[in-house]
Amino acid sequence: MGITAKGRATRQRIIDGAAAHLHSAEPGELTLDDVRAITGTSKGQLFHYFPGGKEELLLAVARYEADRVLADQQPHLGALTSWPAWQRWRDAVLARYRAQGANCPLGSLMSQLTSTPGAAEVIRTLLAQWQQHIRAGIEAMQAAGRIRLDLDADRTAAAFVAGIQGGVQVLRSTGRTDHLDAVFDVLLTHLRTSPSNAATAPGYGS
Repeated sequence: MGITAKGRATRQRIIDGAAAHLHSAEPGELTLDDVRAITGTSKGQLFHYFPGGKEELLLAVARYEADRVLADQQPHLGALTSWPAWQRWRDAVLARYRAQGANCPLGSLMSQLTSTPGAAEVIRTLLAQWQQHIRAGIEAMQAAGRIRLDLDADRTAAAFVAGIQGGVQVLRSTGRTDHLDAVFDVLLTHLRTSPSNAATAPGYGS
């Protein structure tokens, strides 16, 4: 018998509560007692919805936070079809991480799940989906003649993802977004750079 609508709501409430704790100023290591206090659930309820205990719950929260990373960048990430659209995406990402500051809920979670089966897959899936969105944007711009055709869309998308993640790690250490700003400025300039044979392509630069 599958989980009921009420059961799904309770399970999601537990995940939301755990996620809210991780978004607090100094969350520290999440415990089941923290979750029980935040969500008003019993120990029996926690283990009913998360039979694997803390690790299963943290993995569910990690999936939730990973989905949230991309959801917070929409609709911009899914519509990178003009230079203003790329700028809006850049601004949305920087705004998200400025608001987040040095506290990274997903990073905190993954540090608690280093040996948990499935944890690495959460990150791999997130990075692959992120890269796919950026690659699709680059390819759309190439099709419109706004980015040179000889640019490797997948490799450049990978550079964006790696650069953003690196900037976020610096942010976690310093509380500053300077490096994240620099990543976007350099890579967007790289996208706009056109060799002589692309400078007159239809729509280039618009």
